[in-house]
Amino acid sequence: MSFVVGVAFSGIFLSLAFALFFMIKRDDKAPRDAKQMAKALTYRIGISVVLFLCVLAAWSLGWIQPTGIRLGS
Repeated sequence: MSFVVGVAFSGIFLSLAFALFFMIKRDDKAPRDAKQMAKALTYRIGISVVLFLCVLAAWSLGWIQPTGIRLGS
């Protein structure tokens, strides 16, 4: 499960990096960059929602358990 979460976070950060790249590169004469930036941000939202649903499903199936906050073992 930690591998899946790591891959998902990598995908989220990668899509944010692409969106930043297209935002910096954006030229008013090229609306294509704005569409690519919006597409990258849409992918980020999709990956985040899928990650949330996977964690929720894993918790309901008993694959992961909440541990709470552990202070001073």
